[in-house]
Amino acid sequence: MAFIDYYKVLGIEKSATEAEIKKAYRKLARTHHPDLNPDDKESEIKFKEMNEANEVLSHAENRKKYDQYGENWKHSEGFEKSKQQRQSNGGDYQGGFGGFSGGDYSDFFETMFGGRSDRGRTSNKHLKGEDFHAELHLDLMEVYTTNKRELTIKGKNIRLTIPAGVENGQQIKINGLGGESINGGPKGDLYITFTIKNTTKFKLEKNNLYSTVDIDLYSAILGGEITVDTFDGKAKLKIIPGTQNGTKVKLKGKGFPIYKKEGFFGDLYITYQVMIPINISEKEKELFVELEKMKKK
Repeated sequence: MAFIDYYKVLGIEKSATEAEIKKAYRKLARTHHPDLNPDDKESEIKFKEMNEANEVLSHAENRKKYDQYGENWKHSEGFEKSKQQRQSNGGDYQGGFGGFSGGDYSDFFETMFGGRSDRGRTSNKHLKGEDFHAELHLDLMEVYTTNKRELTIKGKNIRLTIPAGVENGQQIKINGLGGESINGGPKGDLYITFTIKNTTKFKLEKNNLYSTVDIDLYSAILGGEITVDTFDGKAKLKIIPGTQNGTKVKLKGKGFPIYKKEGFFGDLYITYQVMIPINISEKEKELFVELEKMKKK
C-alpha cells in the first residue's frame, strides 16, 4: 500500500498553520462523517484517514516528527537514540535517512522494532472520535457567579457548570463528550468557547472593574459622603475635602471573581469626575465673585 500523505489527505500545504489545519479538518469532517454517509465504505475510509492526519498534524511535536520521519514518526525516539549511540561509538552514521551503512532508515526500523516498517499502513488501530466545537454566548452579569446551563449539541443534552469569572474567548474542554469512534476507540472531546458581552456600565480588565462617578463641586471642595454602584450592590464612600477632578479610589475585593478561585476577586477602581455647576443664580454668582476676591487678597 502506498504511503499516505497526511497533508494531501487534508488538502493543505506543508506550510499550513494550525488554524488552517483545523479549518480543513472541520470542512472534511462535515463531508465524510459516518453519520452523514451511512454504509459508504469510501467515506468511512476517508474519515478514518483524515482523523489520523488531524491527530498528527494538529500536535506540534508529532507534526515535527512526521515531517522528519514520515510514516515511521512514532519510532523516531528509537531512531534518534540509535543514531546517538552510533555516533558515540564511532559508527558510520552520516545523517539523514540513508546514514546507516548498507541500508536506509526503513531497514533500521525493521531491525529495531521487528518486521517491515509497514510503509503506508495506518498505525492507529483505535481512532478517537470526532471532537465537537460549540460557542456559548453569555452576558457579563451571568458569569459573575457560578451557574448551570443545559446545552443541546449534536442531539445530546449536556448539563454544564460554568465557573464564575470565565473570560471572553476562553475555551474549555470536556473529555469524552465528542463523537463516537468508528472502530472502538475513545470518544472525541467537546470544546466550548465562551463569548461574553458586557452590557454593564463597568469596564473590565482582567479581574478589575473600572467606573466613573460624578461628584458636585461643593462635595469636591468641602468633602462629604456618596453612595456608588458596585457590580453586586452599593457602597458608601467618603469624599476628602479638596478632591481633584480625575481622582481615583480603589475598593478592594469589589471587582470581578477570579476564575476557579472561589472567594477571590479583583478590585473596583472609581474615578471622580467633578461637575461644574451650570445655570447658577445671581446670588451664587455673587458668592463666587466674593470668593475670587478673597483668594486674590
